[in-house]
Amino acid sequence: MKLHLAGIATLAAVVGFASAHAADNSLTPIEKREGWKLLFNGKDMKGWNNFKSKDIRPGWKVIDGSLVCADPHNAGDLCTADEYDWFELEFDYKMEKGANSGIIYHITEQEGAVWATGPEIQLEDNANAADPQKCGWLYALYKPADDPKTGKPIDATKPAGEWGHIRIVISPEKCEHYVNGVKYVEYVLGSEDFKQRVAASKFGSMPNFAKSDKGYIALQGDHGSVSFKNIKIKELKAKK
Repeated sequence: MKLHLAGIATLAAVVGFASAHAADNSLTPIEKREGWKLLFNGKDMKGWNNFKSKDIRPGWKVIDGSLVCADPHNAGDLCTADEYDWFELEFDYKMEKGANSGIIYHITEQEGAVWATGPEIQLEDNANAADPQKCGWLYALYKPADDPKTGKPIDATKPAGEWGHIRIVISPEKCEHYVNGVKYVEYVLGSEDFKQRVAASKFGSMPNFAKSDKGYIALQGDHGSVSFKNIKIKELKAKK
């Protein structure tokens, strides 16, 4: 009887775990109730298109349940078909050795490139890529504090070829970036601090940069191979 009860308990635990943790590119019942939506179904690129285009260039492919920039020479920036204002975004990512990519948000079609209107969260193989802007930073604007152990900015990334996790919160009250569960930065869009940093950066000469509170979200696809999966978003309501 004890063995029988133990077996039932073990089975219940397994079932409970399975119900709480969704398979790749799917949502749990709890996530659905909380308002999460998938941006990638693991099978095709429905809901995406290249910037200022209705099509998708052949460099982007779906491979083994992942959205992959397989040929960065013929991929370009891949944008959501829908626009978003305030949201929480999570996804898993895997960088090829030396690769560099990014997530850009609040993109409009006022300029010829996504980064001319939308702030970019850098994605990078920190160990091998050449760009001094590292993974999880808000490109050229915000970076994490120094790690007292290394004297360099906090780095919670995993090596090239391994899956990492990014969580981004974009709201009018504050924006936050998390890499593998570690909080990197916090900032307020349109604040005096934000404006001063923009003015001192290369974006200061771009009249429409970070001016919109709504726009497309893009995956950058021109600096090496990168894979994405479990891309999900929850829209937020402004508290102000």
